[in-house]
Amino acid sequence: MRLLLSLFLSHLLVISALAQPADEQEREELRSFLEQAISNADSFEDRYDAEVWLVDMSARLARFVDDPIHRLELLRGIHAAAARAELPPELVLAVIEVESHFDRFAVSSAGAQGMMQVMPFWKDEIGRPDDNLTINETNFAYGCRILQFYLQREQGKLHKALARYNGSVGRRVYSDKVYRAWRRHWRTEPLDWSE
Repeated sequence: MRLLLSLFLSHLLVISALAQPADEQEREELRSFLEQAISNADSFEDRYDAEVWLVDMSARLARFVDDPIHRLELLRGIHAAAARAELPPELVLAVIEVESHFDRFAVSSAGAQGMMQVMPFWKDEIGRPDDNLTINETNFAYGCRILQFYLQREQGKLHKALARYNGSVGRRVYSDKVYRAWRRHWRTEPLDWSE
């Protein structure tokens, strides 16, 4: 298993030029961090699944987030929140790409905050006015649960649920953007995008 992990970590460092550590010390720090990230990836069914998904998605996320350690932290948080909400994490990545381009401090003209662009009124709605929507874990939890609710309400129809999430009911502009982001950058297995 140690050999597999070493091979895996070596592969991670070669995948993307952006992921290349600057020196041997940084390489060891990244290796150690990744081992810890995989060991603590409790939203995965097993370590191997965690390794494969984190390496794959880290390479894909490099176009948006330079720092490999920050990428792994984000991916673990996104995967955990998506798993709790029974959402494909790749869908959540596509939503985040469209909503904020992975900027945790993004604020829309309507006042939505954080990576998943959650409207602050939700904090009052659930009696948690002090929650900080620019904290990724909080933002992912809110955003994933809101999307889960809309998916259930729309009986699994992604385009309609995404339109509700974005406040654009009856229009497909937003859901088409998410679909394109998912198809270009995050797709790993089919999702049903039919109406």
